[in-house]
Formats: sequence, C-alpha cells, structure tokens
Amino acid sequence: MEQNEWILGELDRLFAEEKDFRRLALIKAAREIIGEQDKRIWQMEGELDGTLWSPKKWDE
Repeated sequence: MEQNEWILGELDRLFAEEKDFRRLALIKAAREIIGEQDKRIWQMEGELDGTLWSPKKWDE
C-alpha cells in the first residue's frame, strides 16, 4: 500500500547499513509483517466489496 512506502524505504536503508545479524533479521521480519498486513488489508477490502455488491445480500 502507498502508506507503507516510506517505512519500507527506511527499512531498506537500515538493512543496507546494518552489520549485526540479529538486527538484520529483525528488519527482515518487520518487512515481512508489513507485507502480510498489506495482503490482508487488500483481501478484506475485496471481501467487503464483494459482500456489499452481492445481490444475494440485498434482500436481507
């Protein structure tokens, strides 16, 4: 998502500069979590759109 571009850029910058393995692992994990959150938000938006536009639900 667009909102995460800044933080992903900062994480990339930190990853390139960091030497400590533990911190590199933490940065990588943070990137993965942000990516997973983006995916879940996208899926939930699609589910919401599908539910709102489903003719089956209009009579309820």
